[in-house]
Amino acid sequence: MQIGDIRVRVTPVALAVFLFFMILIAVYVFATGDVRSLIWAVPAAIMLILIPVALNYMSQKQYASLVPVYEAEARTTRVREINLNMLGETVRVKGVVERVYFQFLNRPQYLVADRTGEISVKMFTSPAEDVQKGDVVEVLGMVVKRYLLSGDAVINCVSIRKVEKVQRS
Repeated sequence: MQIGDIRVRVTPVALAVFLFFMILIAVYVFATGDVRSLIWAVPAAIMLILIPVALNYMSQKQYASLVPVYEAEARTTRVREINLNMLGETVRVKGVVERVYFQFLNRPQYLVADRTGEISVKMFTSPAEDVQKGDVVEVLGMVVKRYLLSGDAVINCVSIRKVEKVQRS
């Protein structure tokens, strides 16, 4: 679904919950004949879709507004150079997506590698374009710890977009 220039996505989990409750409501009405319950049940079930759509829209809009700021501040960095001493720094990394996790939850994580190493890239909303394994991408984000108190350095991604593959002859 497109709202303005923002592509909003509903997760399969939210859709499954909505369908489950719609079926549950239909079974209840069929079994009891209580049609008046539809007055509150259907709007409540519709909210199970509208709330995730609204949250996804708001996070997409916020991330889109951060991209120009990150582009201006980001320093092009190799994966090998990223460490815990860089916490809070804005970086730009180019590499190949080796793995994609949790895309079905609209909270994708990518394993991005360049010739110097690989790093986990976490995004807390769905990206503007579909990124799959094998895509060459440019990542804009901030270096953070994997976990709150400990862990290795990862990138909290604001933007991940495909870039052209360079052909060498």
